[in-house]
Amino acid sequence: MNNMYDVIIVGGAAAGLTAALYTSRQNMKTLVLTKDIGGQALLTPHIENYPGFEKIGGFELMEKFKAQAERFGAEFRYEEVKSIKKEENGFEVYTFDNRYEAVTLILAFGKTPRDLGVPGEDKFVGKGVSYCAVCDAPLFTNKKVAIAGIGEPALDAALMLCSRASKVYLLYPSSRIIANESLANTCQRKENMEIILNAKVKEIKGNNKVEQVIFVDKEGEKSIDVDGIFIEMGYVAKTDFVKDLVALNDKGEIIVDKEQRTSKEGIFAAGDVTDTPYKQIVISAGDGAKAGLSAYNYLQRLRGKPIVKGDWKSILDDKDLVLNL
Repeated sequence: MNNMYDVIIVGGAAAGLTAALYTSRQNMKTLVLTKDIGGQALLTPHIENYPGFEKIGGFELMEKFKAQAERFGAEFRYEEVKSIKKEENGFEVYTFDNRYEAVTLILAFGKTPRDLGVPGEDKFVGKGVSYCAVCDAPLFTNKKVAIAGIGEPALDAALMLCSRASKVYLLYPSSRIIANESLANTCQRKENMEIILNAKVKEIKGNNKVEQVIFVDKEGEKSIDVDGIFIEMGYVAKTDFVKDLVALNDKGEIIVDKEQRTSKEGIFAAGDVTDTPYKQIVISAGDGAKAGLSAYNYLQRLRGKPIVKGDWKSILDDKDLVLNL
């Protein structure tokens, strides 16, 4: 595997996916590293303020973004970035399992799924531990799964998995379900769902994949044999791993200029992780496009080549000349 890229994009929601579309369209070797696809957009079943769509689901919209980026050659790996190091010719990016290199970076991770913070969680990410029921539910058809989460996102994930999995354990950390009453009642009526209240996950076990979840409830420590666990604990802004690399404001947001440049040469940022106001999908997408083009121009300057001022590109599609903006 060749781990050297022109650009690595950290984050797979609106900003990151749009940046990947624009960099890959400029023939940059592009890698997207992300824990999930869509980010917080997945929590929105009906989006009514994205131009071109009267109404569209968050997952459907993000899948369209991803498909476009993949069409132009962007690669995707579902790994969480743990650290970044500046090197002479670019940057080294480290995940739990791999090391990647890139000439330039785009930080577009927005708010990322909150971890449980228990032993085994990091070890089995992508091997049974998932943070995206919408993305990964089909992988657990006719299998046993657990969900560790709270609020409506956890219940939505549980209902989605009930239609696929043979058995769903909802490990709910409080003494009562905090959610829409209708949603809660629907979950309680599902024959293949078992709701366990006051349950706090203690450890995730297995050999090469998730095989068992250890949890504690009012009766003490217990275990369940499962094929996977979905973590639905909400979202959090994780910028600690870049705090010594780029300038942050007092909210922990990455400071960028109008071309999405950060304080570190060669690193750009876009989306909710930045200090740009108005956290909206359409704004994140626009910032992602700017970050992608700025990263391309940075690379062009390094190589002594002309820069672009837009993304005007003629491509031959089905024998017709199509002008793309």
